[in-house]
Amino acid sequence: MSTTLFVNLAVQDLRRSQAFFAELGFDFFGMTDDMASVVISERTQVMLLAEPTFAGYARNEVADPTKSTEVILVLGLDNPQQVDELVEKAFAAGATAVGEPVTAGGRYQRGFADPDGHHWSALCLVAPGS
Repeated sequence: MSTTLFVNLAVQDLRRSQAFFAELGFDFFGMTDDMASVVISERTQVMLLAEPTFAGYARNEVADPTKSTEVILVLGLDNPQQVDELVEKAFAAGATAVGEPVTAGGRYQRGFADPDGHHWSALCLVAPGS
């Protein structure tokens, strides 16, 4: 069975969030006035929902991502250069740094917070001995 993953994120300003992810080089699918789908890969999309729309689906209060962390979204990339390129694009588009780069444990990873405060990381698994 092949499964598609849709991750839903509440955003305060949908147009700002769309512009941010467009600056990172992602494409969109299925945009409406209150939601936009960021295509991460063939089987993964991040649904950006205006907060009132998101709240209509949520069973609990919508978390403020600038005050608490509910999830860390990790984008797996092929090499450290891609990690650096994506994170630098994120910074140029308005992201802020989260933590320090990690180069231990067979990985290269850098974190950032998008304009709404959601925690993202770019990750490359490094082969042993590389």
